Amino acid sequence: MHKIEKNDPLYREYVRILEAELIPATGCTEPIAIAYAAAKAREVLGALPETCRVTASGNIIKNVKSVVVPNTGGLRGIEAAAAAGIAAGKADRQLQVIAHVDEQQRECIRAYRESHRIEVAPADGDKVFFIDVFVEAAGYSARVTIENFHTNITRIEKNGRCLFSQECAESQEAPGHLDKLNYGMLSVERILDFASSVELRDVEGVIARQIEYNSAISQEGLSGHWGAQIGRTLLAMHGNDIRTRARAAAAAGSDARMSGCDKPVVIVSGSGNQGMTASLPVIEYAKELGADRELLYRSLAVSDLVTIHQKTSIGRLSAFCGAVSAGCGAAAGIAYLHGHGYEVVAHTIVNTLAILSGMVCDGAKPSCAAKIAMAVEAGLMGYEMYLNGHNEFVDGEGIVKKGVDNTIRTVGRMARLGMRETDREILEIMTGSC
Repeated sequence: MHKIEKNDPLYREYVRILEAELIPATGCTEPIAIAYAAAKAREVLGALPETCRVTASGNIIKNVKSVVVPNTGGLRGIEAAAAAGIAAGKADRQLQVIAHVDEQQRECIRAYRESHRIEVAPADGDKVFFIDVFVEAAGYSARVTIENFHTNITRIEKNGRCLFSQECAESQEAPGHLDKLNYGMLSVERILDFASSVELRDVEGVIARQIEYNSAISQEGLSGHWGAQIGRTLLAMHGNDIRTRARAAAAAGSDARMSGCDKPVVIVSGSGNQGMTASLPVIEYAKELGADRELLYRSLAVSDLVTIHQKTSIGRLSAFCGAVSAGCGAAAGIAYLHGHGYEVVAHTIVNTLAILSGMVCDGAKPSCAAKIAMAVEAGLMGYEMYLNGHNEFVDGEGIVKKGVDNTIRTVGRMARLGMRETDREILEIMTGSC
């Protein structure tokens, strides 16, 4: 592998990408983004809103419809998310906007939801990620708009006057995330070079937090009766071998998170489910192998960056299930953990994408945990295929192209462009309009 020096622009950019992407969030990030916008709108208004209107793109509606909003006593949906942000949110905490809510505040959330009108409307146009919260009280109004990613406020208004506006990046490939990071610098080979070269002190803060937070919510999912209990079911039915533990650990985190657990998760590519899927299987394999902290951190850097690399060409939200990208990233990290280099990692990624790229996203809900388990299984199968006699899927077989980065781009095109009509059909089915 090629050593990347610390003064290389690529080195600095990869560190910045990890710092920007691996951030904590409490609750599924789409309802939390609505809660964040609503909390900010109330802050701008300066009073408790009498009415609230949330306008959201189809993908936001899809991902908020069925998931439990944490710290609301089991409430679901856009109205619950907006009420939580208005009644108890702290906008300065962004994706942890409702992380610290006491019992009295929970009652305020429920009371506000029951006594105030919260209107929900689909957004016009074809923007994939769009949230607009408009609130009114005593003849005054405020508006907050978020576009393209979960904390990207693009416009703030008070009484119809613009207080803040920014030109938001239209490209879903490079969403202008925090200081216009250059996601185009990502490639599988350079990710492996970076992971082998990086000084641990440059990434240990974000990766140590990822291990701590995601392990804690996974343990909560395994010990409690959350959601469909996919993690617990896997262990009960298939034993305690490492392959099962890797799938169960990731699934259990989603079991808890999708059902309203208030423990934070370190996200990847804007998603807590992806953050857990990219990290927890690698952590489990590191325990099994007795890997030291340095190797675990480097392997997680591989997994996280491979996941982000795939999502760069897909976009934050899509009809393509993000667990596939993260399961693929986890398998790449596990291959690296076992001492393998570019050839094995590249074929692991291609094999995984060939196996499971057809899995669709039909919103955030308890079944996400099962999809995560299957994504991790596909990643492990892709890895083991290549170990077992260099078995691989090759150029020309379906969507597979020559070169791992070309296959990643092909899958990204399919997910971003080819599945738009699928997205619309899923939303119509979910909202009962067909």
